[in-house]
Amino acid sequence: MFALSVVFAIVHLGVGAAWFGSMTYSLFVVQPAVAKFFADVGRREEFLVALAQGNRWRVVGLVAALLLSGLGVVAAAQGTARVGFAVAVVLEAVAAAIFVEVSWRHWPARVFATAEELPAYQRALRLRAGAMVGLVGIAFALALVVTVAVGVG
Repeated sequence: MFALSVVFAIVHLGVGAAWFGSMTYSLFVVQPAVAKFFADVGRREEFLVALAQGNRWRVVGLVAALLLSGLGVVAAAQGTARVGFAVAVVLEAVAAAIFVEVSWRHWPARVFATAEELPAYQRALRLRAGAMVGLVGIAFALALVVTVAVGVG
């Protein structure tokens, strides 16, 4: 079981870093740059929709790999590692639920929003994105600390 839990932990940490990094980059680099480049709210929204096109299912695959690898560590590890990864998986599941709400409820509504409604949708998305970044960041840090401090084998 030692080797299997280590493999799951490596996958989990790698995928968690990828999701955290991509969300952080989008929120703190891409979104502000797009806002500066497109002064017109409608044109900005068109660009963001085009930029996001097709990414939903990539993220679904990434989140599935993250949750399954985390559950793999929970199943294969023992003691503190099992508890730490279980907590991380719960935090990631909450972030995944927010992602589902954003992807299948918020974005479709935002696409059909009027120019007057867009600023409220953009604020709401930033709040949700911030929550996901926080949850995934804490989960990643927890999984990393547990892996380094106590191991997963």
